Amino acid sequence: MRPAPEREHAAPPSSALLTEMLEEVLRFGTQLLRAGHDACRVRQLMGMVARGMGFDALSMQLELGSITASGRRGSERVTLVREVGAPGLNTWRIDVLEELACTTPPGMTPHELATKLAAIEGTPPRYSIVQTGAAVGAACGAFAFLNSCTGLEVAAAAVGGGISQGLRSWLSRQRFNQYVIAALCALVASSVYCLSAAVVRHAGFSVACYAVGLISSVLFLVPGFPLVTCLFDMLQHETAVAMTRLAYATMLLLIAALGLSVVIAVVGVSVDTAPPPALAASRLLMLRALATFVGASGFAILYNSSGRTVLHVGLVALIGNILRLALRDAGLVLPLATFVGALVVGLLTSLARRWLTAPRIALTVPGVIMMVPGIYAFEALVQFNQGEALAALRGAVLVVFVVGAMALGLAVARLISQPEWLRE
Repeated sequence: MRPAPEREHAAPPSSALLTEMLEEVLRFGTQLLRAGHDACRVRQLMGMVARGMGFDALSMQLELGSITASGRRGSERVTLVREVGAPGLNTWRIDVLEELACTTPPGMTPHELATKLAAIEGTPPRYSIVQTGAAVGAACGAFAFLNSCTGLEVAAAAVGGGISQGLRSWLSRQRFNQYVIAALCALVASSVYCLSAAVVRHAGFSVACYAVGLISSVLFLVPGFPLVTCLFDMLQHETAVAMTRLAYATMLLLIAALGLSVVIAVVGVSVDTAPPPALAASRLLMLRALATFVGASGFAILYNSSGRTVLHVGLVALIGNILRLALRDAGLVLPLATFVGALVVGLLTSLARRWLTAPRIALTVPGVIMMVPGIYAFEALVQFNQGEALAALRGAVLVVFVVGAMALGLAVARLISQPEWLRE
């Protein structure tokens, strides 16, 4: 009796194929979460990919560290868990993954999706360590000017922030612990600032001893992106992801403040507020506009945005932040002025997306980063460390209200431009 001939291309059992399909859908979702996308949108995009692959239903539980999903096709059902990994920020990856979800053809196979995800995951950053360091250095200098520093203090903050960001990028690519990187970079940035200020002072120039310039050199370590997206997640009932993001952002702030506090304790810098520069109104307006554009563009580069997105972020941030500063100068309280500025950024982003295909979050969050009250946050933590509890509490409450105003401004803009957000 002859043996039955072997099948050369036997199809896998349907249960095994369903498992493979769900594995790739989970891989898609973990890439989005790791790139910094908000959980509500991750849920929507995973559903789009799952439907394109042939799932009849997909239910999931999202957390910042893992995703649990259960998929059904016909009478078959499979449940899997996938680890997300260390959180990061990459708006370019968010963009291409959103495009992949929106263009998923019916009947896409797991192998086809795996190939595309591998290509996206293997794409190196758009900018080199030197380019990113220069962009962040310019952003730190812009922060210093907007917080009333003078030319030499601005330059010192730019040097400290740029060198420290270069170190941060290199350590990140070596997969060092993020909290260790934050503490070390805060220590390096503030030390370089103090060293630069000492050299300038030794050369005969005057540099104030206010901590504003010193803190501005480490403001790139403020986790503005996770803080804003965690509030978006709370508005959409993604509480698990939101609370984890909040804890992650708080830890980064505390660790960075630790490194900064060491330098302040050694050098003895005053935490008093610097007086505003004496400039003509027209000149101050132009310099503020330039500083806002440079700062927002620098952070967009840090988040790995495309060149076109960087330009749009700078322009949108310029309009929103200048309006915020004008309202503040007119006597409006900072949280309300920030709400109006963030609302304008959100509405302008809705208009810009008619000509730009970038995800909304890649435009709005970098567009309001210059409004993040990083100065008050670090001052409050340093004052807590110095035992000035009352002053620290005042600063901490202000930070909470301002960050909340930023997120609410963006949320209201989304409610106006995307009516579907009005429903659960």
